[in-house]
Amino acid sequence: MPSEAIVHVVDDDLAVRQSLSFLLASDGLPVRIHESASAFLDHVEVATGGCIVTDVRMPGIDGIEFLKRLKSRGFTLPVIVMTGHADVPLAVEAMKEGAIDFIEKPFDDDLFLAAVRAALKRQEKHAHQDAQTAEVRARVQALSERESQVLEGLVAGKANKVIAYDLGISPRTVEIYRANVMSKMQASSLSELVRMALLVGARPEGRD
Repeated sequence: MPSEAIVHVVDDDLAVRQSLSFLLASDGLPVRIHESASAFLDHVEVATGGCIVTDVRMPGIDGIEFLKRLKSRGFTLPVIVMTGHADVPLAVEAMKEGAIDFIEKPFDDDLFLAAVRAALKRQEKHAHQDAQTAEVRARVQALSERESQVLEGLVAGKANKVIAYDLGISPRTVEIYRANVMSKMQASSLSELVRMALLVGARPEGRD
């Protein structure tokens, strides 16, 4: 698990913050506690790893509003909401606002830790996917204009001779550009090349 993966506990109840901090630390998880949603938003500008555990009922900015503000600021950390038994409707609303899970108080320690571990695993997976997408996008941007045109044709499923006709060049020249594209994109096969292009939102032309 990445060293920067921090569990942020946001709760106005000091006893809850302390108990969850102890529980998480005992399980070997880095943790930061925040006495309110405002405190988190004021002091955490960038959070690239980890997750957030927040109470749904808090004075000032409650859990629902907190989720909305996280979204507006571009935070992508998974959020787990803690609720009382009577707050299930609020938990459902929180899920609609982007929370990935909710836990009813009082909860079992093992259940809580399992939920946090699942959230951290999910965030790690998404971070890896984001990094992979950024890398592929950089490779696409490194292509020349003609190589990009050939890539568009390949993603559209066009044969070399069709691409050649569309671009007004010879099929042999298309083969050379195609080889360059495969090399620059570090693709071992045409199917892998197409997956890469689709990953970064390449928009193929329609088939002729």
